[in-house]
Amino acid sequence: MDRAIPTTTQNRRQRRRWLLGAGLLLALGVALLAFRTVLQPSLERNAILLARAETGDVEASLTAAGVVIPAREAVITSPIASTIRRTLVAVGSRVQPGQPILELDRDLTESALAKLQDEQQQNRNRGSQLQLTLEKALSDLQAQQRVQQVRVNSLQSALRDEQYLLKVGGGTAESVRQAELNLKVAQLEQQRLSEQIANQRAANAADRRELGFTVQMQQRSITELAGKLAQANISSQQPGVLTWLNDGLGTTVQAGDPLARVADLTHFRVRATISDTYADALHPNDPVIVRINDLDLRGTISTVSPTVDKGTVTFYATLARDHHPALRPNLRTDVFVVTNSLRGVIRVKNGPFYQGGKEQPVFVVKDGRATRRTVQFGASNFDYVQVTGGLRPGEQIVVSDMKDHLDTPELTIQ
Repeated sequence: MDRAIPTTTQNRRQRRRWLLGAGLLLALGVALLAFRTVLQPSLERNAILLARAETGDVEASLTAAGVVIPAREAVITSPIASTIRRTLVAVGSRVQPGQPILELDRDLTESALAKLQDEQQQNRNRGSQLQLTLEKALSDLQAQQRVQQVRVNSLQSALRDEQYLLKVGGGTAESVRQAELNLKVAQLEQQRLSEQIANQRAANAADRRELGFTVQMQQRSITELAGKLAQANISSQQPGVLTWLNDGLGTTVQAGDPLARVADLTHFRVRATISDTYADALHPNDPVIVRINDLDLRGTISTVSPTVDKGTVTFYATLARDHHPALRPNLRTDVFVVTNSLRGVIRVKNGPFYQGGKEQPVFVVKDGRATRRTVQFGASNFDYVQVTGGLRPGEQIVVSDMKDHLDTPELTIQ
């Protein structure tokens, strides 16, 4: 016979079913929460770099590659064609003005100088001989002129005698005409001799000038070669450090070939190269920043090369502190050509996140989460990027490369 189930037993069973259902629901909720947590994208805090937006200055600039070079460097060239006999100073040594550095073989040049001097002596002797010859020719003409003058005087006297005889009836008109003709011929001969003397004097002067020019040119050649010979013992014209020397003993060098370089290593400048794309943006006196490790030295562009070599343009920059101890010859540096200076703008540190556009997504960090946001940018340099919209001072962003998460709206930072 069936018995009725007590009410307490039924209530106990009902509560057990309710508790079991609630437990299942709670377990399901916990499982769903855990699964969602597992699927939520996240980043390790130590794997990213953060930067905070702030108010400050941004100097828009172009980046160039630079090399530190001496502000003044003298290249010493060979004055003559010769061979290197010996070197007197080692590279890296300090030299003073007039101090011999290198010695050339002077034998061939001395022989050439002696030959020029002999030719000059021949020219002087030829000048003396020419002077005697010219004076003799002129003297002969002058003697002929004097003789002709006597003859003219005699014919003038004869003409007067004939005219007198004709007048007193002792002569004839024919004799007078003949005397007049003889006098006329003598006077013409005298005039010809005068012209010859004038021409001879002009010719003498021209010949003397020509010989004088020859002597002068020869003397200039002698002086020039003697000066080059005196410079055959190569010396520095300025104080400095010997940075390079052609030390190949016996090497043949031609006139004008470089033999040594002496640099003033107390003052420096920078030679920089940049893509020819930015050639129009370079101007003399534009400000530049030269970065050596963590040190920034300011200066200005002094000259810009007008030519393009392999797609690059070369320019030179002078430094305000061109004697700074950090400067060394051939030291490679970064050179930033400042194109615009902005004061009191919102900026963030430059980093791999910045792609160079005017607008791009970034991840703004707050309360352990990185939320994607589109931000507008302006001018930039190696250190900072100007923010023109989408970000307020004090907000923090991820400046690491986030290209792999551009499609993720939010990330958890662990």
